Amino acid sequence: MNARAKTTRAARGAPAEGRAAGPRVIRKYPNRRLYDTVESRYVTLADVRRLVVERVDFVVLDRKTQQDITRSILLQVIAEQEGAGESLMSRDFLSQVIRTYGSGVHDFVGRYLDESLRLFTREQRELRERFKNVVGVDPVETVSALAQKNYQRWKSVQEEVFTRLLRPWSRDEKEKDKE
Repeated sequence: MNARAKTTRAARGAPAEGRAAGPRVIRKYPNRRLYDTVESRYVTLADVRRLVVERVDFVVLDRKTQQDITRSILLQVIAEQEGAGESLMSRDFLSQVIRTYGSGVHDFVGRYLDESLRLFTREQRELRERFKNVVGVDPVETVSALAQKNYQRWKSVQEEVFTRLLRPWSRDEKEKDKE
């Protein structure tokens, strides 16, 4: 591989030969669009959310200043989720977080929240594993499958009710056509 190809790959966020892969690079352009240098395409906040869910290591850089703006993009993803009806944080919680900024305890609160969420996630994962080892099934997968079955049943019942409700009117229409 020539020097120019190595430079181009490194600029796109792809690992160069003999170098460990760093985080995926997403560039934010002045037009507010996000460009994924690995996939070579513009991405949305939903795509960024997918990367987070899939645990892909990435960094968002401002194209002009090269400043790391990952946190602000992640906050936008959270704001979009909160606005879409998937509210996780109460109004009171958000107000309390805002109040900690500028106080002497905001570093402590940030570390506390971060560590609390890590602990919660770890305990949740361990509980699922213990349950799976005892019962032999993953409770989350089981509940998801049950919910899907119930949804399909409910959908078929709704379709049946709708079909039966329309039958009297469809008979009336057929009788009018015969006259």
